[in-house]
Amino acid sequence: MMTNLNKTLTFRRGLTLKNRVVMAPMTTKMSFYDGVVTQDELKYYSLRTGEVGAIITAAANVQDVGKGWEGELSVASDQFIPSLSRLASTIKRNGTKAILQIFHAGRMTDAKILRGTQPVSASAVAAERPDAETPRALTEDEILVLIEDFKKATERAIKAGFDGVEIHGANTYLIQQFFSPHSNRRDDQWGGSLEKRFNFINQLVDAVISVVDSSNVQDFIVGYRFSPEEYEEPGIKMADTLYLVDKLADKQLDYLHISLGDFKRVSVSEEYKEKTIMEYVHEKINGRVPLIGVGDIRTKQDAEDTLTNAELVAVGRSLIIDPHWTSKVFESKEDTIRRVLADQDREELMIGNGIVEFLDFMMPDRLR
Repeated sequence: MMTNLNKTLTFRRGLTLKNRVVMAPMTTKMSFYDGVVTQDELKYYSLRTGEVGAIITAAANVQDVGKGWEGELSVASDQFIPSLSRLASTIKRNGTKAILQIFHAGRMTDAKILRGTQPVSASAVAAERPDAETPRALTEDEILVLIEDFKKATERAIKAGFDGVEIHGANTYLIQQFFSPHSNRRDDQWGGSLEKRFNFINQLVDAVISVVDSSNVQDFIVGYRFSPEEYEEPGIKMADTLYLVDKLADKQLDYLHISLGDFKRVSVSEEYKEKTIMEYVHEKINGRVPLIGVGDIRTKQDAEDTLTNAELVAVGRSLIIDPHWTSKVFESKEDTIRRVLADQDREELMIGNGIVEFLDFMMPDRLR
């Protein structure tokens, strides 16, 4: 059943979104070298807030060794709370909610980014990408410290005035690396069987939820983002993801957020080709928790089609190119939406090189 884009949604922890449109988390590479928010970053988000129901920020690392790229946000210590507070207050205009995405890059970084430190992961297995460095396997004690650091990051997000956190378990970063049979070859409680590969996610999600529920914060939500499939062998398959989704939907999460390049995408697994990936996931959730759908949303029709298998729709690249995409859709002015990014538009739209890289990688037809 389709839901109206302009309808409110209230999460289990009481937070209400004024509409069903969310700005998707997208890499900006706009922070200072040490992870502090810049003025340009504030201007970038300021341009795009006020109309959408919520903005999910670019990924913020919870540990220095979790940094994935230059210009990345950090929430790894209390020193970042002041600039994160400015980011939260910038986003929270005209009723838009601010959600901080928290993550660890794991093996998807390198010693240069980490200033000489070797990347870490679930196991000492390099990613299948050019020039990938072999990471060091985390010890059991380090895994427990990492979970604590996600808890501390959540506490800082609360102190900074955000309305929620999104645990970034997608896009091949560390949390996904623990669930993947490609990157996790452990034979202890943190790896081996499907159930043991889920153990890190299980404990991490419970830990973050416990921080929120034991604090006095009101209307602060916890979401979880996941990628449904990997192309590596062995890798995460659709059946693994449906197991993951089933487990997560039983937790006290406020939402799940799928990561897809196209909301109409069909699984590569032969046994899951009758419906789209989002249909299978939405059926598995079965109303237990709201799902955020995403993937190349360009028109009102795209957004409404997404809402047939989701409760919220995340819009990314369309909001980069036209910050007023949401109001133009709501006011039936789609013919005025900017669809192409010209070089001369970049300064006006606060689009730096990091965002151009992201756009060029995801949809080269947008760049002219």
